[in-house]
Amino acid sequence: MALPRVPMTQFLMQKGYLTQDQAEEGAKVAGQTNTKDLGRVYINLGFVAERHILEAKAQEQGIPFADLDKVSIDAAAISAVPERIAKQHSVIAVRKDSSSNPPQLWLAMANTVNLQAADDVRMVSGCRVIPVAAVPGAIDDAIKKYYGSSTTAEEPKPVAANTAQEPAVNSADMRRLLAEAGVNRGSEVEESSEADSEKMAEAAPIIKLANAIIQQAIVDRASDIHVEPQQRGVRVRYRIDGVLMEAMTVPKNLQAPMISRLKIMADMNIAERRVPQDGRIEVRNAGKEYDMRVSTIPTPFGEKVVMRVLDKSSTQIGLEKLGFLEENQAKIEELCSQPNGMFLCTGPTGSGKTTTLYSVLNKLNTVGINIVTAEDPVEYQIGGIAQVQMNRKAGLTFSTALRAFLRQDPDIIMVGEMRDLETAEIAIESSLTGHLVLSTLHTNDAPSATLRMIDMGVEPYLIAATVIGILAQRLGRRIDPDHKEPYTVKQIDVRRFGFEVTDPEAELTLYRGIPAENNRMTGYRGRMGLHELLVMNAELAELIVRRAPLADIKQAAKANGMKELREDGLVKVLSGVTTPEEVMRVVFTAGF
Repeated sequence: MALPRVPMTQFLMQKGYLTQDQAEEGAKVAGQTNTKDLGRVYINLGFVAERHILEAKAQEQGIPFADLDKVSIDAAAISAVPERIAKQHSVIAVRKDSSSNPPQLWLAMANTVNLQAADDVRMVSGCRVIPVAAVPGAIDDAIKKYYGSSTTAEEPKPVAANTAQEPAVNSADMRRLLAEAGVNRGSEVEESSEADSEKMAEAAPIIKLANAIIQQAIVDRASDIHVEPQQRGVRVRYRIDGVLMEAMTVPKNLQAPMISRLKIMADMNIAERRVPQDGRIEVRNAGKEYDMRVSTIPTPFGEKVVMRVLDKSSTQIGLEKLGFLEENQAKIEELCSQPNGMFLCTGPTGSGKTTTLYSVLNKLNTVGINIVTAEDPVEYQIGGIAQVQMNRKAGLTFSTALRAFLRQDPDIIMVGEMRDLETAEIAIESSLTGHLVLSTLHTNDAPSATLRMIDMGVEPYLIAATVIGILAQRLGRRIDPDHKEPYTVKQIDVRRFGFEVTDPEAELTLYRGIPAENNRMTGYRGRMGLHELLVMNAELAELIVRRAPLADIKQAAKANGMKELREDGLVKVLSGVTTPEEVMRVVFTAGF
């Protein structure tokens, strides 16, 4: 679907790149010099940058524009176009969508009306080519970076940026920082010695580089930062909307000082490189506070650093913004208003369990209720709640904390994770003695949480007597609401999601994202939850006590109104919130 066409000058003024007075002056100069290219006049007068003119001309033609300094380029797209073709026509593929038939390839072009280039790429790739406008110099730089034949391994790759606000650091700034840090691109470099790396870690350029990596991740809404030493450089990747995207490559000779700097910021032992370490960094950006949970592990090429970005304000997000269906949200609110019982949230690491439980606690947090939590670590601080950080070295574990909680007159107890039988038994005892207990488990779906507890050694009758509800969840990417288009599929194509097919040949209207600079050419922006809520009843309790097979428990839960993860995903696909491919990516497993 083509973008809406907007005249160049109108677009520049809408974006704030050009004022009314400048537009009038430019038109006057163009008339006096008999110049037809008004964009070139604006550039020559110093009113507008070339990048903005190209963006405006793309909008005028109804085609996307990609700022190659700010988008992450797919490896699959690069491999679809040979280097010879890319250099011959000054083009570079930025994204490939293999789910469509034929596959679609978004091609950044210096000249978007170059039909010969589009035809050549279509022939060699077998894809439908979608032209994307880009700055010619940026295309040449990207060809050198991603094909690698005309540059060294030390060349940094551009940082993905969120165009909703000014990026913390652009690619030019990053190159400058790397240069200040002592990069010699024309020759091979060796990794710094330990003494040199400690000295360089306190140098201003290295400090700026480490800060820029963190700041850019925050601007890009990344949930994790991966700093990965490799044989010839250090790869930096951001996990954005649940998917890792490469941001840049830092030269090998900056590896030791940069990692030392990150370890200093996290209050780690920079002299110890042989064992894993954990630390924490507090960051403030644009008036918001962030916590960075930092972890290092030794690898053959050096220490890998992973930093989880925790936005403290996310605890205020509220259940209504987590993607729950209305019926599921109403059930959760009802369950968590019970005076006692156990409510469990299950799913793999990074599926949003903690955010969901914090949102529940925020809703329950009132002056008349005493809430205590046992967490490892305490990810977010919430006013009015007593949050206890586990400390195994000092003997403070989940089980010892729970024993102490029972003497603290609690109404609601949250246990970060039930990891062993002792913790589970004390949590059950707490719920039996008049407390509401919230906790998490690592299981693939809601019904299997009961079997997991039995496997831990919990008696089935205790599970039946205490568990009031189990929520399983995943996080899937949302279609960018500002860049989406409808398309049709046959009903039989979505049968795997639980759709009841009435006519296999009948068509459904679904939606998919349009790659744009604002969504880093992915078509997705942001995430929402996919949920499966099991509410305990007498039939389920009896099946659990009898140690019934998982299939029987799942069938009874569905009869009691439970929508499976795939069914919840189907509702969100049909409502245009996400795509079938995204639901399959996060929900479906072998043998499902």
